[in-house]
This record gives sequence, C-alpha cells and structure tokens, in this order.
Amino acid sequence: MKAVIVCASVSHGNTRRVADSMAQVLGAKVVSPEEADPAELAGADLVGFGSGVFYSRLHPHLTEFVKALPAGRGRAFVFATSGLPELPVAPFTRPLVKVLEGKGYEVDGSFSCRAFDTWAPFKIVGGINKQRPDAGDVEAARAFAEGMRDGRGPVS
Repeated sequence: MKAVIVCASVSHGNTRRVADSMAQVLGAKVVSPEEADPAELAGADLVGFGSGVFYSRLHPHLTEFVKALPAGRGRAFVFATSGLPELPVAPFTRPLVKVLEGKGYEVDGSFSCRAFDTWAPFKIVGGINKQRPDAGDVEAARAFAEGMRDGRGPVS
C-alpha cells in the first residue's frame, strides 16, 4: 500500500510526532503542504491530512492546500493535535473532512489528541499539556493507523 501524510506542524513539533508514528505503521512519507505533490497524492492508496489546531481550526496552510487539490478518488483520514479538548458536537477535523469528501475522497476516520500549547493565555503559565502527546497518545495514533492500514477503520 502506498501512503502519504500531509502534515502542518509549526509550533512545537507535536503534530509531526503523531504523523511520524502513523507513518511508521503505514510505511508512509510525511510531507508539509508546501512539499506535497498533488500527483503523488492521487497515486496513493491512502492519504492522511493533519495539523495542530489554531483558534479551533486546522492550520490554514493545510486547509488551503486541500481546497486547491483537484477532484479525485481515494481513501483519506484526518488528524489533529490541540491544547484544548475537542468538543464532540464540533470536532476540529470536521470542516476538512467535508472538503475532502467534496473532492471525492472517502474519509475513513479522524484522530485527535491533546498536545503542548503555548497559545496567548497559556503562555503566561508556561503552556498547558507540557508532556503531551505522551506515550499513550502516540500508541493511540499507531493503533488508529493500523486500523487505516488494515481497512477496518479507526480503532478506539
């Protein structure tokens, strides 16, 4: 299986650590939105898209990259890291999932975990979730990727 992960990890490397753990399971290459080649993504069996969360949204470089992709087919997943918990009624990943589905991708699942965050109010106290993503988060990301690899969807 050919897999590619497009990852925008700009603040502390949290999202890249999660992407790298998934890539090990999937045998995937991890690239930034600026490095990603739409033709390579079109030829992949599975494509992951992920970033940290900024103001309750995924990184704008990732979002704009996905919006600019040509229509296509294939399997995809979305992932995120964030300082604050995700609200079940408004998952961070939902807007990107909808864009991908509109492009013709079959989105098999999404994954998110907490991560170190030094956004403005948290910077005063040195940040929150200083030890995250931790070993449990990385293992959960690996288990999620195993589900994507094996075609059985996300594993909880």
